[in-house]
Amino acid sequence: MKYQDTELSAEERARDLLSRLTVREKAGQLNQRLFGFSCYRRNGGTVVLTEEFQKEVERWGGLGLLYGLYRADPWSGRGYETGLDGTLALSAYNAVQKYVTSRSRFGIPALMSSECPHGHQALDGYLLPVALAMGASFDPELVRTAFAVCGAQMKALGVDLALVSVLDVLRDPRWGRSEECFGEDPVLCSRMAEAAVRGIRGQGIAAVAKHFCAQGEGTGGVNASAARIGERELREIHIPPAAAACRAGAAGIMAAYNEIDGLPCHANPHLLKDILRGELHFDGLVMADGKAVDRLDQLTGNPEDSGALALRSGVDAGLWDDCFSLLDRALEDGKITMEELDAAVLRVLKLKFSRGLFEKPYLEKPLDLDRFSYQKNSESLELARRSPVLLKNRGSLLPLGRNSVSSVAVIGPNADSLYRQCGDYTPPIRPGTGTTVLEGIRRAAGKNVRVETAPGCGKEAVEAAGRADVAILVLGGSSSRFEGAEFDSNGAAVHAERLPMDCGEGVDSATLSLSAEQTVLARAVFALGKPTVTVLVAGRPYAIPEIVDRTDALLYAFYPGPMGGQALGEILFGDVCPSGRLPVSIPRSAGQLPVYYNYKSSYDAMCYCDETHRPLFPFGFGLSYTEFQYSGFHLSSASVSVEGLKSHPVVLKFTVQNTGDREGWAVPSFYIHGLGGSVVRRKKELRAFEKHFLRPGESASVCLALNAGKLAVWDANMCFTVEPGPVALSLEDGGKQLWKGTLKIQSA
Repeated sequence: MKYQDTELSAEERARDLLSRLTVREKAGQLNQRLFGFSCYRRNGGTVVLTEEFQKEVERWGGLGLLYGLYRADPWSGRGYETGLDGTLALSAYNAVQKYVTSRSRFGIPALMSSECPHGHQALDGYLLPVALAMGASFDPELVRTAFAVCGAQMKALGVDLALVSVLDVLRDPRWGRSEECFGEDPVLCSRMAEAAVRGIRGQGIAAVAKHFCAQGEGTGGVNASAARIGERELREIHIPPAAAACRAGAAGIMAAYNEIDGLPCHANPHLLKDILRGELHFDGLVMADGKAVDRLDQLTGNPEDSGALALRSGVDAGLWDDCFSLLDRALEDGKITMEELDAAVLRVLKLKFSRGLFEKPYLEKPLDLDRFSYQKNSESLELARRSPVLLKNRGSLLPLGRNSVSSVAVIGPNADSLYRQCGDYTPPIRPGTGTTVLEGIRRAAGKNVRVETAPGCGKEAVEAAGRADVAILVLGGSSSRFEGAEFDSNGAAVHAERLPMDCGEGVDSATLSLSAEQTVLARAVFALGKPTVTVLVAGRPYAIPEIVDRTDALLYAFYPGPMGGQALGEILFGDVCPSGRLPVSIPRSAGQLPVYYNYKSSYDAMCYCDETHRPLFPFGFGLSYTEFQYSGFHLSSASVSVEGLKSHPVVLKFTVQNTGDREGWAVPSFYIHGLGGSVVRRKKELRAFEKHFLRPGESASVCLALNAGKLAVWDANMCFTVEPGPVALSLEDGGKQLWKGTLKIQSA
């Protein structure tokens, strides 16, 4: 039979197998109803497949996809006593595939999908700082190599589809899932999305990029709420990361929960077919988000119609929903066509053949977990070192001198909590793995510096600060599910009166304020008059004007991951120079929103009678322990034709030199501002950036280019084209303007 011929292409084999399947078997290939972690139970040192799993396989004569076999966290209820680690992971995978293939008439294996938003959400998963921290690193190459480690680990575990959060652009920091975005800028997010997908794909794992599209534009920052934007905003801000992920070779795209101008993404053929497949040339699998297809009942009134609507709109595979399990009935009732059903099934089968699952459905090599340790893979630590952003350093208090400071007090709720620095979608962490901020400071302080601490935000913490030369306030938020939380059916946290989380999926904030206890602690410490360093470990920007005004130094670390404590200790004591730049603007208050830097030129953003006319800190801001001098600026042309741009980009050349006495990182960033045209342009738009490591006295020659794609605009006719007219150019680093010029684009 042709589908068994390994000499044929994956598509040829898939088409032949498709022709042999019954409608029931076809529908089964599109279902991903099961929670993989509920498909087994531990019985001592063995794994037993559950009746629920067996019945699902029998129902469909096989299984299309299985989500989260390895998932471990408080929602799944899987930990080191109940979940899969070591050889148990291998035996569970093989048991699942053996049962699935033996119940399929044609021995069709299942695709395994698993969460990897900032590392594999599994026991002993290699974890990274969250996406917002990765965005702050402004280092796409490091992001690529970091995700490559995650990809290699997932491949060793038999994972086929890595679900990676790379498409959301953060436009409202009240959103609890802010941490899952690389930032507020489409170019930054696109560079990072491409890097993450390439890193995973390079290890032989298929990346499913999520979420498509505009989830970061929710109304009031509320999770899964309406994106009240038009198509131009959609195309300018939110589609570019998806385009980058597609170019990088993403095998899957996950649709988003939200609606855009009244159309849910799961029922939006213009989005999923015209744009994703037609314009972005995506030919992979479109996956639903968890139980999202069931939510279409509010449009259709019944599950069968909801499943049919999602399929017709461009969704290929469900996730935990009931509606996609009714596609066979929908076909019988004429609500979908056989062609529509076959098109989706073909994509699933083609992916299975291309991954070689039919030839090698089982894991054979013993798992070498030590291969993926943090000691052997420094990428997580390096990201944690390069992502914290130094926002204030009055009197050059930082770095702390080991010979000039005799004692420090490390206090605050985020000082000694590993899970509070790791973000949402974090698995249990094996004891002895990772470093808290307190532990990192103790290691970095050396023998001459006494480190005091006190738990909580009470009197003992203030007294400890009073005894020390320097107080280090470690404040911020928490997306930790390990302190007790309730969960919705899709795994999101349910807001409760005493919810310990203030960030994470389902945890949206109206005020962007730190907890009252932290504010009381901070005021009491500031009142002592001691030199004070504030370290914010957080999953979103907080509105902290009082802290900014009263603290001597401020270091902002978006959840830096399990190695974050070591990195922060090294930065505070000068072993590492801070090099992060803000990937998102920090507001003065929630009432000032939106404060993203790339607002439209048609209005004066943040202009209120009762508030200062600027954010606390803008996108791109970040201080260093060293100094950089930029010189020798040369723009290749001050005037260029529209046609000329197609073959000759405009290049800005310059030299950057480290003129300080410490090694550090320069982050030159190239911005444009279109001064005319058929549509209103943005006040400022990032178009290119690089990151350069320079030792004292060292220089680097830099070339930043603007091609037609970087100067094009969605014009009045919604065509992506370069329009004639003047364009203001500027080069910045850390929020400082270093050079400005003008480029005149001529029609001929």
